[in-house]
Amino acid sequence: MTISAMNWSQVEAYLARDDRAVLPLGSTEQHAGLSLSVDSILAERVATEAAAPLGVPVFPVQPYGLTPYFLAFPGSVSLRLSTYLALVRDILDSLHGHGFRRILIVNGHGGNAPAGALAIEWMADHPGTAVKFHNWWNAPATFAKVQEIDPVASHASWMENFPWTRLPGVVQPSQRKPMVDFARMRVMAPAGVRALLGDGNFGGLYERPDEDMLAIWETGVAETRAALEGPWA
Repeated sequence: MTISAMNWSQVEAYLARDDRAVLPLGSTEQHAGLSLSVDSILAERVATEAAAPLGVPVFPVQPYGLTPYFLAFPGSVSLRLSTYLALVRDILDSLHGHGFRRILIVNGHGGNAPAGALAIEWMADHPGTAVKFHNWWNAPATFAKVQEIDPVASHASWMENFPWTRLPGVVQPSQRKPMVDFARMRVMAPAGVRALLGDGNFGGLYERPDEDMLAIWETGVAETRAALEGPWA
Protein backbone atom coordinates (compact mmCIF):
# COMPACT_ATOMS: atom_id res chain seq x y z
CA MET A 1 0.00 0.00 0.00
CA THR A 2 1.07 3.59 -0.44
CA ILE A 3 0.79 6.53 1.92
CA SER A 4 -1.01 8.37 -0.88
CA ALA A 5 -3.84 5.83 -0.61
CA MET A 6 -4.15 6.17 3.18
CA ASN A 7 -5.43 8.75 5.65
CA TRP A 8 -3.76 9.63 8.93
CA SER A 9 -5.98 7.42 11.07
CA GLN A 10 -5.21 4.41 8.89
CA VAL A 11 -1.50 5.09 9.37
CA GLU A 12 -2.04 5.32 13.11
CA ALA A 13 -3.85 1.97 13.08
CA TYR A 14 -1.05 0.43 11.03
CA LEU A 15 1.55 1.64 13.52
CA ALA A 16 -0.26 -0.19 16.29
CA ARG A 17 0.74 -3.49 14.64
CA ASP A 18 3.88 -2.76 12.58
CA ASP A 19 6.64 -0.14 12.50
CA ARG A 20 8.09 -0.62 9.02
CA ALA A 21 8.00 1.93 6.19
CA VAL A 22 9.60 2.37 2.79
CA LEU A 23 11.05 5.63 1.48
CA PRO A 24 12.00 5.68 -2.23
CA LEU A 25 14.65 8.13 -3.40
CA GLY A 26 14.85 9.16 -7.04
CA SER A 27 16.21 11.87 -9.27
CA THR A 28 15.11 14.10 -12.13
CA GLU A 29 17.89 13.95 -14.70
CA GLN A 30 18.61 13.18 -18.33
CA HIS A 31 18.40 9.55 -19.42
CA ALA A 32 19.06 9.98 -23.15
CA GLY A 33 15.77 9.06 -24.91
CA LEU A 34 14.12 7.75 -21.75
CA SER A 35 12.06 9.71 -19.23
CA LEU A 36 13.80 12.32 -17.10
CA SER A 37 12.12 10.59 -14.15
CA VAL A 38 13.61 7.12 -14.74
CA ASP A 39 15.23 6.90 -11.31
CA SER A 40 12.08 8.06 -9.53
CA ILE A 41 9.78 5.82 -11.54
CA LEU A 42 11.88 2.74 -10.88
CA ALA A 43 12.55 3.40 -7.18
CA GLU A 44 8.89 4.01 -6.40
CA ARG A 45 7.61 1.11 -8.49
CA VAL A 46 10.05 -1.49 -7.17
CA ALA A 47 9.35 -0.30 -3.62
CA THR A 48 5.58 -0.49 -4.08
CA GLU A 49 5.62 -3.94 -5.69
CA ALA A 50 8.02 -5.28 -3.07
CA ALA A 51 6.02 -3.94 -0.12
CA ALA A 52 2.52 -4.75 -1.37
CA PRO A 53 2.30 -8.40 -0.18
CA LEU A 54 3.65 -7.38 3.23
CA GLY A 55 1.19 -4.55 3.76
CA VAL A 56 3.99 -2.09 4.48
CA PRO A 57 3.31 1.53 3.46
CA VAL A 58 5.47 3.21 0.85
CA PHE A 59 5.96 6.96 1.04
CA PRO A 60 5.98 9.10 -2.12
CA VAL A 61 9.29 9.07 -3.94
CA GLN A 62 11.64 12.00 -3.34
CA PRO A 63 11.99 13.12 -6.99
CA TYR A 64 15.04 15.40 -6.73
CA GLY A 65 18.53 14.22 -5.89
CA LEU A 66 22.20 15.00 -6.45
CA THR A 67 23.05 15.26 -10.13
CA PRO A 68 25.15 18.39 -10.73
CA TYR A 69 27.06 16.80 -13.62
CA PHE A 70 23.88 16.73 -15.79
CA LEU A 71 22.83 20.34 -15.29
CA ALA A 72 23.63 21.21 -18.92
CA PHE A 73 20.85 18.84 -20.02
CA PRO A 74 17.51 20.72 -19.86
CA GLY A 75 15.07 19.28 -17.34
CA SER A 76 17.72 17.94 -14.99
CA VAL A 77 17.37 19.23 -11.42
CA SER A 78 20.06 18.96 -8.75
CA LEU A 79 19.87 19.86 -5.09
CA ARG A 80 22.85 21.10 -3.13
CA LEU A 81 24.38 18.44 -0.91
CA SER A 82 23.50 20.38 2.23
CA THR A 83 19.91 20.83 1.04
CA TYR A 84 19.52 17.17 0.16
CA LEU A 85 20.90 15.82 3.41
CA ALA A 86 18.76 18.24 5.42
CA LEU A 87 15.69 17.13 3.45
CA VAL A 88 16.32 13.41 4.02
CA ARG A 89 17.06 14.05 7.70
CA ASP A 90 13.77 15.93 8.09
CA ILE A 91 11.87 13.05 6.46
CA LEU A 92 13.49 10.52 8.78
CA ASP A 93 12.78 12.74 11.79
CA SER A 94 9.12 12.91 10.77
CA LEU A 95 8.81 9.15 10.36
CA HIS A 96 10.53 8.54 13.68
CA GLY A 97 8.23 11.01 15.42
CA HIS A 98 5.19 9.00 14.33
CA GLY A 99 6.61 5.69 15.53
CA PHE A 100 8.23 4.13 12.48
CA ARG A 101 11.26 2.20 13.72
CA ARG A 102 12.29 0.11 10.70
CA ILE A 103 12.75 2.18 7.57
CA LEU A 104 13.89 0.86 4.21
CA ILE A 105 15.26 3.52 1.88
CA VAL A 106 14.97 2.26 -1.69
CA ASN A 107 17.39 4.32 -3.73
CA GLY A 108 17.19 4.61 -7.50
CA HIS A 109 20.06 7.03 -8.20
CA GLY A 110 23.76 6.49 -7.61
CA GLY A 111 24.35 10.16 -6.93
CA ASN A 112 22.19 9.90 -3.81
CA ALA A 113 24.84 7.81 -2.03
CA PRO A 114 25.46 10.50 0.65
CA ALA A 115 21.99 9.73 2.00
CA GLY A 116 23.30 6.29 2.94
CA ALA A 117 26.04 7.83 5.06
CA LEU A 118 23.49 10.18 6.59
CA ALA A 119 21.30 7.20 7.55
CA ILE A 120 24.17 5.69 9.54
CA GLU A 121 24.78 8.98 11.36
CA TRP A 122 21.05 9.45 11.95
CA MET A 123 20.68 5.98 13.49
CA ALA A 124 23.41 6.80 15.99
CA ASP A 125 21.26 9.72 17.14
CA HIS A 126 18.10 7.59 17.26
CA PRO A 127 18.80 4.38 19.19
CA GLY A 128 16.21 1.69 18.58
CA THR A 129 15.52 2.76 15.01
CA ALA A 130 17.00 0.84 12.07
CA VAL A 131 17.41 2.27 8.57
CA LYS A 132 18.52 0.23 5.58
CA PHE A 133 19.85 1.96 2.46
CA HIS A 134 19.07 -0.27 -0.52
CA ASN A 135 20.37 0.55 -4.01
CA TRP A 136 17.87 -1.68 -5.75
CA TRP A 137 19.54 -1.80 -9.19
CA ASN A 138 22.99 -2.89 -7.99
CA ALA A 139 22.03 -5.04 -5.03
CA PRO A 140 23.87 -8.38 -5.40
CA ALA A 141 21.20 -10.58 -7.00
CA THR A 142 19.82 -7.86 -9.26
CA PHE A 143 23.23 -6.73 -10.50
CA ALA A 144 24.22 -10.35 -11.10
CA LYS A 145 21.14 -10.74 -13.30
CA VAL A 146 22.10 -7.61 -15.24
CA GLN A 147 25.63 -8.94 -15.77
CA GLU A 148 24.29 -12.34 -16.81
CA ILE A 149 22.20 -10.72 -19.55
CA ASP A 150 24.74 -8.17 -20.77
CA PRO A 151 27.82 -6.94 -18.86
CA VAL A 152 27.93 -3.73 -20.90
CA ALA A 153 25.28 -1.82 -18.98
CA SER A 154 25.30 1.76 -17.79
CA HIS A 155 23.37 4.97 -17.20
CA ALA A 156 20.59 5.53 -19.77
CA SER A 157 21.45 2.29 -21.56
CA TRP A 158 19.31 -0.82 -21.99
CA MET A 159 19.44 -1.61 -18.26
CA GLU A 160 17.14 1.35 -17.52
CA ASN A 161 14.89 0.84 -20.55
CA PHE A 162 11.78 -0.75 -19.02
CA PRO A 163 8.28 -0.54 -20.50
CA TRP A 164 7.44 2.04 -17.82
CA THR A 165 10.45 4.31 -18.45
CA ARG A 166 10.02 4.62 -22.22
CA LEU A 167 8.35 7.55 -23.92
CA PRO A 168 5.68 7.19 -26.63
CA GLY A 169 6.99 7.85 -30.12
CA VAL A 170 10.67 7.84 -29.13
CA VAL A 171 12.64 5.29 -31.15
CA GLN A 172 15.84 4.06 -29.54
CA PRO A 173 19.07 3.73 -31.57
CA SER A 174 19.89 0.15 -32.59
CA GLN A 175 23.67 0.30 -32.19
CA ARG A 176 25.85 -0.37 -29.15
CA LYS A 177 27.39 2.91 -27.99
CA PRO A 178 31.07 2.81 -26.93
CA MET A 179 31.52 3.20 -23.18
CA VAL A 180 32.34 6.70 -22.02
CA ASP A 181 35.76 7.58 -20.62
CA PHE A 182 34.71 7.85 -16.97
CA ALA A 183 38.03 9.23 -15.72
CA ARG A 184 37.74 12.09 -18.19
CA MET A 185 34.06 12.71 -17.51
CA ARG A 186 34.51 12.92 -13.72
CA VAL A 187 36.68 16.05 -13.97
CA MET A 188 34.40 17.89 -16.40
CA ALA A 189 31.95 20.69 -15.73
CA PRO A 190 28.33 20.15 -16.85
CA ALA A 191 28.85 21.65 -20.31
CA GLY A 192 31.81 19.35 -20.91
CA VAL A 193 29.84 16.33 -19.72
CA ARG A 194 27.09 17.10 -22.23
CA ALA A 195 29.60 17.55 -25.05
CA LEU A 196 31.28 14.25 -24.16
CA LEU A 197 28.10 12.21 -23.79
CA GLY A 198 26.11 13.60 -26.67
CA ASP A 199 22.69 12.01 -26.14
CA GLY A 200 23.45 11.13 -22.51
CA ASN A 201 23.88 7.34 -22.65
CA PHE A 202 27.11 6.25 -20.93
CA GLY A 203 27.55 3.25 -23.24
CA GLY A 204 26.08 -0.06 -24.36
CA LEU A 205 22.92 -1.07 -26.18
CA TYR A 206 19.92 1.20 -25.88
CA GLU A 207 17.37 -1.58 -25.48
CA ARG A 208 17.00 -5.31 -25.02
CA PRO A 209 13.99 -7.64 -25.25
CA ASP A 210 11.27 -7.15 -22.66
CA GLU A 211 11.79 -10.70 -21.39
CA ASP A 212 15.30 -9.69 -20.31
CA MET A 213 14.00 -6.57 -18.60
CA LEU A 214 11.22 -8.40 -16.78
CA ALA A 215 13.72 -10.99 -15.52
CA ILE A 216 15.78 -8.17 -14.00
CA TRP A 217 12.65 -6.56 -12.59
CA GLU A 218 11.40 -9.73 -10.91
CA THR A 219 14.81 -10.18 -9.30
CA GLY A 220 14.87 -6.57 -8.13
CA VAL A 221 11.41 -6.76 -6.58
CA ALA A 222 12.21 -10.03 -4.80
CA GLU A 223 15.51 -8.70 -3.47
CA THR A 224 13.90 -5.49 -2.26
CA ARG A 225 11.15 -7.46 -0.53
CA ALA A 226 13.76 -9.62 1.19
CA ALA A 227 15.45 -6.47 2.51
CA LEU A 228 12.12 -5.28 3.89
CA GLU A 229 11.37 -8.63 5.52
CA GLY A 230 14.62 -8.66 7.43
CA PRO A 231 16.65 -9.36 9.33
CA TRP A 232 16.35 -6.12 11.26
CA ALA A 233 18.38 -5.22 14.31
